[in-house]
Amino acid sequence: MTLFTATINQMAFLFALIALGYILAKLKVIPQNSETVLSRLENYLFIPCLVLGTFINNFTVQKLSSAGKLLLGSIAIEAVVIPVSILLVKLCAKDKYTRNIFLYGLAFSNFGFMGNAVVQALFPDIFLEYMIFVIVLWTCIYVWGAPILLMGDDTSGRGLKSTLKRFVNPMFICMVIGMIIGISGLGDDLPSFVTSVIDTAGSCMSPVAMLLTGMTLAKIKISDVLKIKSIYAVTALRLLVFPLVFIAFVVLVPFELSETFIICGLCSLAMPLGLNTIVIPSAYGKDTTVASGMALISHTLSCITIPIIFMILTKIL
Repeated sequence: MTLFTATINQMAFLFALIALGYILAKLKVIPQNSETVLSRLENYLFIPCLVLGTFINNFTVQKLSSAGKLLLGSIAIEAVVIPVSILLVKLCAKDKYTRNIFLYGLAFSNFGFMGNAVVQALFPDIFLEYMIFVIVLWTCIYVWGAPILLMGDDTSGRGLKSTLKRFVNPMFICMVIGMIIGISGLGDDLPSFVTSVIDTAGSCMSPVAMLLTGMTLAKIKISDVLKIKSIYAVTALRLLVFPLVFIAFVVLVPFELSETFIICGLCSLAMPLGLNTIVIPSAYGKDTTVASGMALISHTLSCITIPIIFMILTKIL
């Protein structure tokens, strides 16, 4: 019941913001360029602050040295999930841009906003370990997911210079700065107002992303989005197939895995499709129709799948 309540509360919060964005856009009480402004704020302020704060607080010598096995486990999971996702998306979409959106959604769930809520509600004792576990996911996102999948432009050059230019963005830069500050221990010396700005701006990422989702849905026919079968296929893979395969692995593996690793791994796999597929492409003027449909459908269905997945987990632990 605790998990169900936590999930429903998060969903109610998210969908309320989607509804507000939808209503504001439909009533035309906001300027037509509001999506562009909000997406630029996301890409140049909110997401960079979220990344910066995450690495400053968790990429420290003490935390990394005490959670080596968790980090290795996280690397192992992504080493399997990413190649499998690359193969599967070829069956779900024909054009490269849509495949990239689907690939990002399969490789990286909403392990931050939703994952944090689930862990805090059900497993508060391992919340710190979970934050360390997902450092690998954050790193993969801003080394590969965001610059290659979401920022890539098929019309631009494909050489080394073009690829490197994609890394010159606030998100990747803040990840590197956060790593340096975190590993050097300088985070404790930052003025309190600086950390407050970073934390507050970072917390705006998910709410603004849902407002953007609502604004996007206001410009399209939702009934048409709901008819895109490939979205349901990707959602099923993310919400059911990946977590169930992980549970089967936990049961069948001939050696014992730590309970902390199992919970962290399942939390990272069972959450709905991530929100970056909306906010990052939107800032570059790309179509976010499919991404908005993914967010709407996967977050709705996760109200059912997340409690089921964790109910199964309680049976094997």
